[in-house]
Amino acid sequence: MEKQQEPTSMKTSMFKNKLKAIGPGAIVTASFIGPGTVTTATRAGASFGFALLWAVIFSIIATIILQEMCARLGIITQKGLGAAIREHFTHPLLKYASMFLVLVAILVGSSAYMAGDLLGTSMGISTLTGISPNVLAPLFGIVILALGLSGSYKLVEKLMIVLVVIMSITFVTTMVVAKPPLGELFQGAFIPTVPDQSIIMIIALIGTTVVPYNLFLHSENVIERWNKPAHLADSRWDIVISISVGGLITAAILITSATMMQGMEVENVSDLSVQLEPLLGSWALVFTSIGLFAAGFSSALASPLGAAITASSILKWSGGMRDTRFKIVFAAVILFGVVSSSLGFEPLDVLLFAQALNGMLLPFVSIMLLIIMNNKNRLGNYVNSLKMNIVGGIVVVLCTGLGIYSFVDAVRAFFG
Repeated sequence: MEKQQEPTSMKTSMFKNKLKAIGPGAIVTASFIGPGTVTTATRAGASFGFALLWAVIFSIIATIILQEMCARLGIITQKGLGAAIREHFTHPLLKYASMFLVLVAILVGSSAYMAGDLLGTSMGISTLTGISPNVLAPLFGIVILALGLSGSYKLVEKLMIVLVVIMSITFVTTMVVAKPPLGELFQGAFIPTVPDQSIIMIIALIGTTVVPYNLFLHSENVIERWNKPAHLADSRWDIVISISVGGLITAAILITSATMMQGMEVENVSDLSVQLEPLLGSWALVFTSIGLFAAGFSSALASPLGAAITASSILKWSGGMRDTRFKIVFAAVILFGVVSSSLGFEPLDVLLFAQALNGMLLPFVSIMLLIIMNNKNRLGNYVNSLKMNIVGGIVVVLCTGLGIYSFVDAVRAFFG
């Protein structure tokens, strides 16, 4: 009996160790699953059924590839992507121009998204309580500020993991209850199609997942957990599992919307709860509200975190989350979001500006990442393999096209 129990004990121990590896990747997932992702996936399902499910799968694969490079960079060099960009150029003009571009775009972009994230967070609770989102949003901003000023990376990491679990349970349970037709589901997932007038939605689905500041965020966060080449396996496990869960959440939202709301106009993500009432009754509103709250809160926490970490990396600040300068940047981004949300600004206008910055930054960052990952002086034997360069190159080309298209579209919409 003892011989039979030993392998089981070993498997349990291995499983626990794998679970302990989850962390930095979960922060990336919690970051990109925000109100924008929930709304985009809902509208994609309602407008095009299951046809764009493949775009969710592609975006997750692209995110895994890019985040793996960033994690490998952080673990092997013990420096983040911001530091790598700063040190890559020797010519002063190129060095400071690249630092300025990344710093301004990340700081302004994160601040712009902050207002929308806070309002998205408050929408869920507002639906249940009747309290105005413009009242709740600043309160949530103050809570997030307190978490950041605590200076505890582990506390933030654990909170993000909890929020990802809440979103997973909420949205996946809703999808299962909706009972989608499996034939149409698999066809949409594995046979790419581009229905008429769907290109903007495809770009939105990919763009809401491949987020530039997450590349900086992840390359720094892995340093808090790992510092040896032997840790790369744990990091890859963390990335694949965490980001795949994020993809499952996005897919679940799209699938539920495609099953219950196809052909309907979606003005607000809360419309989803109305369509689920025949299945979930009074719980429909609760499920939707909790899911939206978790998505908004996690994304709102990640925006200032990403901005502060990027600034620390590029400007060579030490001390991490406990550094006073880190806390000032973190607080400034939140303050912008609190003021904007309390004054009742239209979040879509602010998010449009952030989208333009994202479109400008994404090609630059993805190309720089690929160049840096082929620098033998920096990474030694851990540079990209030929296979990784080919796959990464394809992702970078598509991300560049996505960035240029979204930037041009945002500018056109802003001035038109």
